Amino acid sequence: MATEDARRWDAVARARAALDALERLVGGMGTAVLAVAALLWLLGTAVLCLAGVGLLLVPAGLRLLRVVADRERARLEILRPPPVPPGLRAALADTSVRRELGWLVCHSTLGTLLGLIALTLPVDVMHDASFPLWWRFVSPSSATPAQGFFTATTWRDAFVVGLFGVATLVVTVLVMPVLDRCQAWPGLRLLAPHRGADLALRVAELTATRAAALDAHAVELRRIERSLHDGTQNRLVAVNVLLGAAKRALARDPAAAEQILDRAQDASEQALAELRGVVRSILPPVLTERSLPDALTALAADCPVTCRIDAEVPARFAVSVQATAYFVVAEALTNVAKHSGADAATVRLRHAPDRVHVEVTDDGRGGAAEDTGSGLTGIRRRVEAHDGTFALASPVGGPTTLTVSLPCGS
Repeated sequence: MATEDARRWDAVARARAALDALERLVGGMGTAVLAVAALLWLLGTAVLCLAGVGLLLVPAGLRLLRVVADRERARLEILRPPPVPPGLRAALADTSVRRELGWLVCHSTLGTLLGLIALTLPVDVMHDASFPLWWRFVSPSSATPAQGFFTATTWRDAFVVGLFGVATLVVTVLVMPVLDRCQAWPGLRLLAPHRGADLALRVAELTATRAAALDAHAVELRRIERSLHDGTQNRLVAVNVLLGAAKRALARDPAAAEQILDRAQDASEQALAELRGVVRSILPPVLTERSLPDALTALAADCPVTCRIDAEVPARFAVSVQATAYFVVAEALTNVAKHSGADAATVRLRHAPDRVHVEVTDDGRGGAAEDTGSGLTGIRRRVEAHDGTFALASPVGGPTTLTVSLPCGS
C-alpha cells in the first residue's frame, strides 16, 4: 500500500513539475519573442551603420537589449548588472553588454524553438488522444495524427492514434522539465554577472535588505505595541476599574456587585482574546504544531472572501521562511477582503530547488499599487529582508496576482 501511495505521489509530482515547466517555458517564449524583436532592431541598425546613419540608433538598440535581458533576468531571478555605461565605445566594451548580445542570439533562436515545441506538444496530445471521438466527422485527408504520418481509415487506426496521444502525453510529462532547463541555460550562463561583479552586487543588495529588515522589524514592533496599547491594555484597565467598583458595591449591594463582576469577566475574556491574536500575529502556533499549508488553510477559513489553497510542499522549511510566507498570505488576503471587491481568491504554494514560491490571485477590480497604503510596501520589505523577490501584477479590471519567491535552503 505504501509503495502504491509513493508511486501515486511520484506521478502527481511529475505532472505538477511538467505543468510548472510549461508555465516557465511560456514565459520564456514571451521573452524570446522580445529577443527576436530586439535582434531585428540591432541587425537593422548594423545595416544602417554601413551608410553611417545607424550609429545614432546604436544607443537605443543597446538600451532595448538591456530591457529585454532584464526581463529574462527577472524571470530567472538573476541579479541585474549596473546600468549601461554612457558612450558608445564604453558600452560596447562592457562585458555585460557583450554577454547580452550572445544571449540575444541564443534565446531568440533556441528559446523560440523550445517554446514552440513546448506549446505544440500539449496540442498534439489533445488532438491525438481525442482522435477516436471525431475522426469520422472530418474528411479522409484530415483524419491523420498530429504529425500526419498516416491516414486513419478504420476504427483500429483511430484507436492506434488515441494510444499514440497517450504515449505523447507521457513523453511530454518527461520532456517538459528538460526543455525548461535547456531554454533557461543561456540566460543562467550569459546573463548572470561574473564572480567579482556578483559579489559586489550581492554586498549592495544585502546592505539594502539589511536596512529593509531593520525597517520591517521596527514596523512590526510598532504594530505589536499599538495592538497591546490600544486593545489589551485598555481592556485590562477596564477590568481593574470594574473590580474596584465591584469591591465597593459588595457590602451595600451584592446584586449590583455580581453584575459588575460579570462585566469584568467579559472584559478579561476580550483582553485574553486580543492578546492571543497579537501572539498569533507574531508567530502562529499552528506553524510549529503542524505545517505551513495547515496554517494557510486556517487563514483561508477566516477570510471573508472565498479562498482556495493549492499547496504542494513536501517538506518543512525554516521557521523564518514559514513565518514570512504566512505573513505574505495573511496581508494579501486582508487586502483582498478590504480593497479588491473580489468574489474568490487562490493561494498557490510551490516548492522548487532552494526556493518556495507563493502566489496569491484574486478576481477583483485590480489597480493595486504599493503607493495606495494597502500594506504592499510592508510585504515587499519583509520579503526582501529575507533575500526573496516580490512581484505584483494588477491591471485595472483585474485580476491581481502577487508573487513572492523565498530562499528555503533545501
